[in-house]
This record gives sequence, structure tokens and C-alpha cells, in this order.
Amino acid sequence: MFKEALQEVVDGTEGAFAALLMGYDGIPLEQYVREDRPMNVENLGIEYTMVLKSVMNAARNLGSGSTNEVAIRAERLTTVIRLLNDEFFLAVALSPNGNSGKARYLMRVRAGSLREALE
Repeated sequence: MFKEALQEVVDGTEGAFAALLMGYDGIPLEQYVREDRPMNVENLGIEYTMVLKSVMNAARNLGSGSTNEVAIRAERLTTVIRLLNDEFFLAVALSPNGNSGKARYLMRVRAGSLREALE
């Protein structure tokens, strides 16, 4: 179920090449990587877990409420992260000119069923 959801987001988004379902503890639950764009998506998740925790703490300390989504745009990689619950997040890796809006939409659409399956 998880792998199919990740593949749906990646295959449905122009420029996307990987997706990851990971715990905030840095342990991956599932991943999907397109064969034509191999990458170590686990390392991506582990590195951004610390950034994600900092963003969540900052939002909480500022009284902004809970964090729902984080996007990181670098020179060669865009990463969109959607928080699913208190334990897991979904991350999608795209090329810099990929359709991050479509990735965000598909992640939001699949978030409910992923949350249910994680409970």
C-alpha cells in the first residue's frame, strides 16, 4: 500500500524521481525511486529529518501552530515534505524545474489514506 502511494505521487508529478515515507527517528518505512534516476533517498530523509525537527520547533515557539509542509529548493534538488502525524512524514524529491505544485497536491490527496494505514 505504501509503495503504491509513493509511486503514484512520483509518477504523477513531472520532474519527480523519488519519494520516501520515514519516521522522525530517521528510520525509513518505505521508498520509491524511479529506475532512471537512482539516488540514496534514505540519506536525503535522514539529513532533512534534523532540519524538519528544527522547523517544527521554530513554528511551535513562534506560536504559529503545527507544521504541515516544508519545501527545500536547492540548486540541483527540490524536496517537498508533508508531515503525516507525530511519527511519520512523506518526502518527494524533484528536479529544480519539476512541478512542485503537483507534488504538493498529490501528497495532500494521499496523506489521509497514509495516515489511516499508519495507525
